[in-house]
Amino acid sequence: MSVVSAFAAPAEGAPLERTTVTRRDPGPLDVVIDIVFAGICHSDIHTVRGDWGPQQYPLTPGHEIAGIVSAVGDEVTRFAVGDRVGVGCLVNSCGQCDACRRGLEQHCRERAVGTYGAVDRDGTITQGGYSQQVVVTEAFVLRIPDSIPLDRAAPLLCAGITTYSPLRHWNVGPGSRVAVVGLGGLGHMGVQIAHALGAEVTVLSQTLSKKDVGLRLGADRYLATSDPETFRSLRHSFDVILNTVSAPLDFSAYLRLLDIDGTMVCVGLPPEPMSVDVAQLIGGRRSLAGSNIGGIAETQEMLDFCAEHGIAAEIEVIGAADINVAYERVLASDVRFRFVIDAATFA
Repeated sequence: MSVVSAFAAPAEGAPLERTTVTRRDPGPLDVVIDIVFAGICHSDIHTVRGDWGPQQYPLTPGHEIAGIVSAVGDEVTRFAVGDRVGVGCLVNSCGQCDACRRGLEQHCRERAVGTYGAVDRDGTITQGGYSQQVVVTEAFVLRIPDSIPLDRAAPLLCAGITTYSPLRHWNVGPGSRVAVVGLGGLGHMGVQIAHALGAEVTVLSQTLSKKDVGLRLGADRYLATSDPETFRSLRHSFDVILNTVSAPLDFSAYLRLLDIDGTMVCVGLPPEPMSVDVAQLIGGRRSLAGSNIGGIAETQEMLDFCAEHGIAAEIEVIGAADINVAYERVLASDVRFRFVIDAATFA
């Protein structure tokens, strides 16, 4: 085992602080990754603050990991020392259930093992990417294409696949009319990916403050939801609405924007329940759905797609000492569009 520097939340609601985590010795199928960059996801904040239920502390978050392979187990065949790799939201699953066999490890019937705060197969609690190193079984390691810089690749391991998977599942392509609700860490990826898939893309945001950026990233239109005319003028306009925000919405207002057989897909997860007017689903045979990241094969497909189309996250690189300030700025929507931690500063 090795002990490496990390940042962790010592208790619910407490600021993150410098600490160490212990990484297991690599087994035959394990890959040792020296972390170079780790993205900050809003999910990290929800988790360490207990918004989604109690956690075991201290807890090191981080599931947007980009780094370099430094060692491999004797039976590893897909990776070698020096490879550019990533780790996303999952580090293990049962591998045997119907979901795993279908490449949907995120829906493992037994237990999908999250990159942090989850019970691993050996009974330990997983610790995430706000650290110098991680050890992950080969099947859950992703190859990062050479054309994507590691710092801009890190957020793709969550924000990228979280938006790519539903857009692919609901068959977005040329001729599709897509609305992306919110232009934050998730939304700015959804706009780029939907545009690259050939869709007509509209951003629906509270204000027009990010309009220039949204249009640069590939949006065809950018409208403010604070303007009531937006909802009047866009009735029946979309085939898919990708809702990326983690705040309560008036679902009825958004569902009216869907055309017949349209679907609103939620990928943001508010901490509190929300109500739905079923009449808005019945009228127009509309659907309200959710989507949760993607499987490992689909995540690799997403990385290759982004490389092919020149897509990467818009980021601000910070040092580990600035993590707590970055958390507050994320909560204040004061980042364009993803914070990424330079792992060299964990030491």
